[in-house]
Amino acid sequence: MNPASVPLQHVAAQSKAWPFEEARRVLKRFPDGKRDADGELVPVLFETGYGPSGLPHIGTFQEVLRTTLVRRAYETLTDGHPTRLVAFSDDMDGLRKVPDNVPDPSGLEAWLGRPLSRIPDPFGTHASFAAHNNAMLCSFLDRFGFDYEFVAASSAYDSGQFDDALKNVLRNFDAIMDIMIPTLRAERAATYSPVLPISPSSGAVLQVPVEVLDAETGMIRFADEGQTVEQCILGGQAKLQWKVDWAMRWVTLGVDYEMYGKDLTDSGTQSGKIARVLGGRKPEGLIYELFLDAKGEKISKSRGNGLTIDEWLAYGSEESLGFYIYREPKRAKQLHMGVIPRAVDEYWQFREKLGEQTPDQQVGNPVWHLLRANLRGDVADTPGAGDALPVTYGLLLNLVSVLGVQADADQMWSYLRNYHPGADPQQHPELEILIDRALAYNRAFLLPQISRRPPEAQEAVALQALSAALRKMDEDVTAETLQTAVYEIGKRPELGFDNLRDWFRMLYEVLLGSSEGPRMGSFIALYGVQNTLRLIDNALTQAASTD
Repeated sequence: MNPASVPLQHVAAQSKAWPFEEARRVLKRFPDGKRDADGELVPVLFETGYGPSGLPHIGTFQEVLRTTLVRRAYETLTDGHPTRLVAFSDDMDGLRKVPDNVPDPSGLEAWLGRPLSRIPDPFGTHASFAAHNNAMLCSFLDRFGFDYEFVAASSAYDSGQFDDALKNVLRNFDAIMDIMIPTLRAERAATYSPVLPISPSSGAVLQVPVEVLDAETGMIRFADEGQTVEQCILGGQAKLQWKVDWAMRWVTLGVDYEMYGKDLTDSGTQSGKIARVLGGRKPEGLIYELFLDAKGEKISKSRGNGLTIDEWLAYGSEESLGFYIYREPKRAKQLHMGVIPRAVDEYWQFREKLGEQTPDQQVGNPVWHLLRANLRGDVADTPGAGDALPVTYGLLLNLVSVLGVQADADQMWSYLRNYHPGADPQQHPELEILIDRALAYNRAFLLPQISRRPPEAQEAVALQALSAALRKMDEDVTAETLQTAVYEIGKRPELGFDNLRDWFRMLYEVLLGSSEGPRMGSFIALYGVQNTLRLIDNALTQAASTD
């Protein structure tokens, strides 16, 4: 059978791409689709969580994106069964530490321990600190076009939406304690309670032992500042401990899928047990690996050793960020400036291949999933399939580094038109973005590190041979012809290179000031034969001056 004639739903069912593998777990949960008591199809609920003690970051982005990819994969497998994505903000959590990146941090000291939703906004723009950060979350998700529903814990607790669930927790108080106490250190176990009352005197979220007085009315007893207090936990007068809250949310909202990081593996296990006690079940979900910094160490917001969304987008594209996050979610990956150029170029390599692939190949292509991520309704078509850029981002970076501090966009486009006639911003808007990013990357990282070394004596002989070959060529010679010429010179036994890798490394270090570089034929075609000859002449002059 012609692969192109096979329905997409059937092709996807055989795909080993991880979003489809995850989606099949949801499909196994609901073989006939998720249905209500009357047998009617109802949406499968996907959830992501957010802690609004800080601004949205790259971890927030990756969790929403990856969850969306699984959501779209499920819709494909079921030929359009309904789904929802809830972005849940735990804004009833108590403020544990004053962030450094807020106006007048000392002004928040008096509010430590209070629910984030009941702390004044230090930015002065919203009703509370949580409201400010929640607005930033929604703006952040809207910026990338995510289809989601926002739910704030504070609204659910304060409005009474969680009241029945809170009563259920009190009814099962002892069973929950039996699950949690064995997992805690003795010191923590002595004060542990599934329910965290809000102090009537200070307004803080209290970590104190609790006695259940009446589950049906929500009454509990606890100690607060030396006083014994009897208080109802309903209507926002308490919140649940983290793992209990997570389980309660799964059961109350009917969450069917939620992924989380490896650091929450134990939390997920305990919350799953609590969900069963509460009468529900744990959602399906992927446990993903965490990002590492350039040294291979775990990224920490407090240490600031990670990479922010804005930093990535200053030097790379949104698509490249999505591509980097898509791949191998169960493998720890380094997240630093050095990974951006390769991610950009690999994204476009996969995007170009997409137009030539059969459907069974397409569903294994990361770009197929990314192009569908934020489409709504019909996802039968694949916009952007087969698109290509006339040059790679790596080649742009090599060009701009050679041009140096005087490089600008006009100069870059001028070189590009020589290499690719007709190249202009209107025809290639994505390339216009990448030129801007390349200029920024050059200023921040390449220029400070560029150091062209003089060639050694035998290397100078090889450069003279390359120069002689280039002088016989016209300016409009093809990149492939140039690449062949460079190869042939590097393979000459009398020039003394043990392998071509050493030959190209020498060219990169001497001509470009880097240990890595592009296909030299493509670079020479872009930069120009005469300009390359001047680079070689400068290197040979430098070598002569050091003799």
